[in-house]
Amino acid sequence: MDSESRAAAGLLAAMSRAAAMFDELRHPFVRREQLTYFQPAGWTTGVLFTLPDGRTVRFSVSFAHSEAFFHVSGEALVEERALVELPTKSTGSIHEALALLEGHVGEVVSPARRLLDQLLEEITEI
Repeated sequence: MDSESRAAAGLLAAMSRAAAMFDELRHPFVRREQLTYFQPAGWTTGVLFTLPDGRTVRFSVSFAHSEAFFHVSGEALVEERALVELPTKSTGSIHEALALLEGHVGEVVSPARRLLDQLLEEITEI
């Protein structure tokens, strides 16, 4: 297998791991749906939660390629308000980009349960 094929296989594996981590995100009191879509030269995966008051909470990461660079970003949003917003990081190395992707997934997924609990608490206080 040549280096480009190995890089493509590595990207597919990283995408699959990221989607699986978001798929494991659940909360007993919040409806959820998996979010994965492809755009030209890019991909986004995550999960969308709908709170009991109708607001949506999105946890996601994006991976894109333009010219000679790979771009990785991540976020957690309630409606348009950022709960977690990771700056887009760019690199020319696919291996660095995959490491960035895995790091961003962890940074978005790890506070998810706590953030959802806080948002639910806000609803009950009203």
